[in-house]
Amino acid sequence: MASKPLRQATSGRERASDHEGFLRFQNYKWLKIAVIVSLLCLFVYAINDVQPKPNGGSIYGYITGTAGVALILWLSMLGVRKRAITPGRWSLKSWTSAHVYLGLALIVIGTLHTGFDFGWNVHTLAYALMLLVIVSGMFGIAAYAMLPQAMSANRGETTQIQMLDNLRMIDRQLNEAAQPLDAEGAAIVRMALEDDPFGGGLIARLTGRYNRCGTRAALSAVREHKSRQEAAADPLDHVEVLLERKKSSLSRIRKHLRYKALLEIWLYVHVPVTFALIAALLVHIVSVFYYW
Repeated sequence: MASKPLRQATSGRERASDHEGFLRFQNYKWLKIAVIVSLLCLFVYAINDVQPKPNGGSIYGYITGTAGVALILWLSMLGVRKRAITPGRWSLKSWTSAHVYLGLALIVIGTLHTGFDFGWNVHTLAYALMLLVIVSGMFGIAAYAMLPQAMSANRGETTQIQMLDNLRMIDRQLNEAAQPLDAEGAAIVRMALEDDPFGGGLIARLTGRYNRCGTRAALSAVREHKSRQEAAADPLDHVEVLLERKKSSLSRIRKHLRYKALLEIWLYVHVPVTFALIAALLVHIVSVFYYW
């Protein structure tokens, strides 16, 4: 009987852990470790008596360099770790938290390893690639912290498939509403129906700005056409209402796709540049031991 409260307490902690984000994992455990490591590196750098200063060729430089390379290789294994989800000390949440905070600690470790000695060479290239990987990762963290909630608020109770189905339904209604129109009115409706609503490329997807939107142009044209066709205003009124609905529906879908693109685009920088960083590190290490 005495073990029942213990089981309930343990279960409560597990439920709390399930709702705990990777950034706050175990009360910012990996942030504290990363800060301690960074401060230790800074302290040793400050008291080091290498003249004129600690650099990559000193004992301190070799230690920080080895630690930095090992850390980069370990951090790059997160993708492999994602395919083996397990609880416990090295759960995916723990690994991701360590990936974020130890990755940020690399800014300190890598910078101190260089001894602030930069130039147009492969060594500085490796350092720049490391910073690019870290910055792209920071963008990814910010995106995952803010965008899912915005996506949910924009989508409401509907799914992406349902939003697209609603758009297709409006197109069918527009096609039917165009039947009694004159040639000019029918051409305006075709402008909205035949336009690619998601064309415009990556820039349009990321910014949400579709400057050549056929629906928006059709809506403007139908209003101008109405002003010249007062006697035939009734069918044009219905077309105008449908075009307004399509414009609103397109706005929601495009915003949804923009959020999705922002959630994914950083990976197209983060992952390839990580491999480029590993290649540059290999060249950096070989050149150091071969030429120095």
